Amino acid sequence: MSPELTVGEFSRMTHLSVKTLRHYHQVGLLEPAQVNPETGYRYYSQEQVPQAQVIRRLRDLEMPVPEVKAVLAAPDVSTRNAVIASHLDSLESELGRIHAAVGSLRSILESPQSEVEIEHRTTAPVPAMAVGEVIDREDALAWWQGALGELRGVIRAQGLEVLGPSGGLYASELFQHGRGQATVFVPVQGDHRAVGRVTPFVVPGAELAVLTHRGSLDDIDVSYGRLGSYVTTHEISIKGPLREYYRVDADDVGDPRQWVTEVCWPIFRSDPNN
Repeated sequence: MSPELTVGEFSRMTHLSVKTLRHYHQVGLLEPAQVNPETGYRYYSQEQVPQAQVIRRLRDLEMPVPEVKAVLAAPDVSTRNAVIASHLDSLESELGRIHAAVGSLRSILESPQSEVEIEHRTTAPVPAMAVGEVIDREDALAWWQGALGELRGVIRAQGLEVLGPSGGLYASELFQHGRGQATVFVPVQGDHRAVGRVTPFVVPGAELAVLTHRGSLDDIDVSYGRLGSYVTTHEISIKGPLREYYRVDADDVGDPRQWVTEVCWPIFRSDPNN
């Protein structure tokens, strides 16, 4: 039996806020695996992560709750896919966000679960330039693009040497409650000084479990789910901001299918050689 996940852990793994998970429980869409009768605390299982990811995409496609329930309750795969296909057909002319969600949903439905390669990594503190703010999750992509562009402009203007890939630190509250601290950074060397919202920053050292996500960020929650399942299975997850490193991003290539992002989860390592 898979380890019990707190609502906070499940929220971080699925990118569904605690408020949304509470609502899905109330309407009978995604019920916890267990509810403590004395405390009322809700617990989920790893087996529910793919179901939550499917629900998230169906809701991204604006599928009403009763239809989502029909998909989840379908007696067989063909019936389930027929309901989904009918709804997808009505949305094919919608905006690019809808098309991205359709492709991601189909990928989850049609692709079998496979083993993923996860690296344990120790990182030392690194000097950087950064932009950090409390943001709303729905604004995260636009904010990320703007902050990185501003960072790189200041670094070029100051003639700083870039020491490594850009990255980001994201507080748990951003996933659990839809609003939280986000910090994007570029490691640098040289005499750097603050300009506007770009300020000197030391990227903290950490012990990390790292999974490489390839392609658009639209379905990066799938990688978060796989990485979160790994660290909770091995009971090495600890509190702390989630981290991303952008090995290949929009500044390197315009096609999102070629982007390479390292997703990093803070962990406890008793043996640094493992």
